[in-house]
Amino acid sequence: MAERKVSQFTKDVYDLVARIPKGRLMTYGQVAALCGHPRAAIIVGQVAHWGPLELPWQRVVNRYGGLASGYTTGGREAHKRDLEAEGVKISEEYRVIKFEDLIWWPDEQN
Repeated sequence: MAERKVSQFTKDVYDLVARIPKGRLMTYGQVAALCGHPRAAIIVGQVAHWGPLELPWQRVVNRYGGLASGYTTGGREAHKRDLEAEGVKISEEYRVIKFEDLIWWPDEQN
């Protein structure tokens, strides 16, 4: 089978997501904007769904701190489990508690 070509945008998403520190979060829109396409949040979600499983996709959430129903390894419940394993608190509604305090920007030290 031929190797699938990956766009520069997808490579940039992979690189950025790989840098998100444990216990910190970014939004799909934030990732898209920092990778040069501010209106591509949905595309970032697709990249996450089909991307390498070794990347910390659990650290990417929606703009309200909500977890992904399409999280690759088991939906919102798995997304919750993976974030809680990093010390992130999640509400019964599958939203990150104190979401704004956990947002990470690449120029931060942590």
